[in-house]
Amino acid sequence: MTLGQFFSIVRARWIAALAVLLVVVLGTLLVSLLLPKQYKAVASVVADSKPDPVSAVMLGGMQAPGFMATQVDIIESDRVAQRVVRNLKLNENATIRRQWQDETGGEGSIESWLATVFQRQMEVIPSRESNVIQIAYRAPDPRFASALANAFAQAYIDTSLELRVDPARQYSTFFESRSKDARETLEKAQNRLSAFQKAKGIIASDERLDIENSRLNELSSQLTTLQAIAAESASRQTQAQGAQGDRIAEVLNNPVLGSMKAEISRGEGRLQELSTRYGDNHPQVQEVKANLAELRLRLEAETRKVTGSVGLNNNVNRQREASVRGALDAQRTKVLQLKAVRDEGTVLMREVDNLQRAYDAVMQRLTQTSLESQTTQSNVNVLTQAEPPLKPASPRIVLNTALAVFAGLLLAIGTVLFLELRDRRVRNVEDLVAALGLPVIVSLPRPGSKLTLGSKYSPMQQRLLAPLPQSARGA
Repeated sequence: MTLGQFFSIVRARWIAALAVLLVVVLGTLLVSLLLPKQYKAVASVVADSKPDPVSAVMLGGMQAPGFMATQVDIIESDRVAQRVVRNLKLNENATIRRQWQDETGGEGSIESWLATVFQRQMEVIPSRESNVIQIAYRAPDPRFASALANAFAQAYIDTSLELRVDPARQYSTFFESRSKDARETLEKAQNRLSAFQKAKGIIASDERLDIENSRLNELSSQLTTLQAIAAESASRQTQAQGAQGDRIAEVLNNPVLGSMKAEISRGEGRLQELSTRYGDNHPQVQEVKANLAELRLRLEAETRKVTGSVGLNNNVNRQREASVRGALDAQRTKVLQLKAVRDEGTVLMREVDNLQRAYDAVMQRLTQTSLESQTTQSNVNVLTQAEPPLKPASPRIVLNTALAVFAGLLLAIGTVLFLELRDRRVRNVEDLVAALGLPVIVSLPRPGSKLTLGSKYSPMQQRLLAPLPQSARGA
């Protein structure tokens, strides 16, 4: 179907099209005027995303993409609607209770019934780029609509506060019991540590261990020194007991032995002089020989005394070395025992420290949850209160009329085409050509029609040449 055929059909059946259009428009206008007026009141709330003043952290889920969807679901939940019923005390109204009895026969809860009724007229409109949520309510009475919108906003705030406070109360109870257990465990560990310190006589184990380590190092140094002295004295004793005992330092440096050796040297000189002068049998020579023999005996006796003192000194040094070695071994054993005691005490102290940190963490969470369970501030606040609207939100007569005109035009066109298909008629040359499949030779103009100025062909010639191809026209 061409555009010309379509307009010819519409011109031919314009009465039917106009009738359909008028019926649709007038019917819509009549229905819009007869419908009861509905007033729409809107209240808005905002979900605060600032850090929580109690926990000093960002509220969980505030930045999640589904946060606004979750808030919308909360507002549309039965819990919020039933809270509206309780806050307004509508369940105590006798008239409403009679309506509930009549409609449900007393089955179910009146709060659930009213909540379902209110939810039908309530609309939640979340903002796409902010945390603002609009709560709209429709009702025939503008004051009732604004009251319900504000009631839903307040019920949403109260419910969101409950959703924060109730878990905090449960957590507070849990952490309170955990704090008691942690305190008892900590006290037992502290008692074990105190008993251990009392049994071992520990006041400051680290300081005492440092002192004992210093004493151990000092004894080790003394033992090293005594070992060197004992080795030297043993070497001197070996030398003193040998053939060269008179050449040891103690003998050579002894003043008594030195004076005796000097007297022997003088006596030998005098003996040689007297022997040269008087001969060996002279009484003076014999006297000098006797004195020299006595001096040599005394020298040997003193030398034995000196070499004996070297052995005695060696024995003393060995005894001192053995004593220091025993003290060193005892001190080493004592230090090892102190280290074992310190390690055991360190384990107990670490256990006490760990339990103390655990107890502090539990107490911190207990304090935090206790504060959260006592909070009266929600993260949702009322942005604007709903006011009674001055104009009804529905029915919207102008919009409904415009939509009726559009729908009526579509329905009128559809009706015209339907009628045309049921009773097909030839209304122009195109319909005739399409019906017969033959070209039109002559088309008479309508009575009173005029030729178009500047046209090459007359209307009759144009009708004749219209279905012919371009080559035939040129010939």
